[in-house]
Amino acid sequence: MQVTPHVYVMHYDDGAVEHPGGSNNYFVGDPKREMALVDTGDHHREWTRRILGYHQELGRPKVTAILISHGHGDHTGGVDRIQDALGATVRCHPKLVEHLKKVLGKEAVAPLRSNEVLRFGGATLRAIFTPGHEVDHVCYHLKEDGVLFTGDTILGASSSSVRDLAEYMKSLQLLTTYEHDTICPAHGPVVTPPRGAMLVQWYIDHRMEREQQVLGSLAKGNTSAVEIAQDIYPRNLKKGLRGGAERNVHTHLEKLVKEGRVAETAVKYVLKAAPRASRGRGKAASGKSTTVRVSR
Repeated sequence: MQVTPHVYVMHYDDGAVEHPGGSNNYFVGDPKREMALVDTGDHHREWTRRILGYHQELGRPKVTAILISHGHGDHTGGVDRIQDALGATVRCHPKLVEHLKKVLGKEAVAPLRSNEVLRFGGATLRAIFTPGHEVDHVCYHLKEDGVLFTGDTILGASSSSVRDLAEYMKSLQLLTTYEHDTICPAHGPVVTPPRGAMLVQWYIDHRMEREQQVLGSLAKGNTSAVEIAQDIYPRNLKKGLRGGAERNVHTHLEKLVKEGRVAETAVKYVLKAAPRASRGRGKAASGKSTTVRVSR
């Protein structure tokens, strides 16, 4: 499906619970001249067939670069088959280069530079380093069409999981400086105007609101990520999303600790007392417990 004059999306319903709304791969540029492909899907052969099938529907355009948003398996799992078929150079964050060279060979992979400008058939893409979801994450800004390709930094139908929330918030603020009205995420539907122009700020506001909820839960006496998640997330949250909710709370706690707003105490492990020996079989155990403090 064509999204804007230079953007074509191949949508794949992968059925993943953690990112509802399916997944997307994008061909960017001019099908009659030159294009780039954004991400390569996971290792499932059907996903690879869909990407290559859509390439055929576009008239088998010349693809001169495969742009990777980050190194997670559902973005790079099909990279070897896709690269074999298209023959294009794979471009990615410098921290991902060595891993992909082991998969594809040294000549097939080249690092991106921060703010590097790439051109494909009349489309001008700028690589924006956006750590947070992952350390090697890259978003892309298409100036001519006012489009942000956001990978997993911003999704179309849910919030995203985060590895480093402090870095993630900085990345969101950075994205607000690039003029856009359309968000092309890796997962979920494409977000078109007018909502597309407001989604980055919504993500920022959502995270700040969640942070206040975490602080409020701490004030009520909850002290672990599990307890806080149970307190602030809906009780009917799907089972498959509960782990993600707890991880999100943990990233908020880590950020608050870094900022000096929350103190982290040592974890305690208690060794249970050995059962008393039966009569006639030696001395009974003392029954005392030993507390071991472990710094995190």
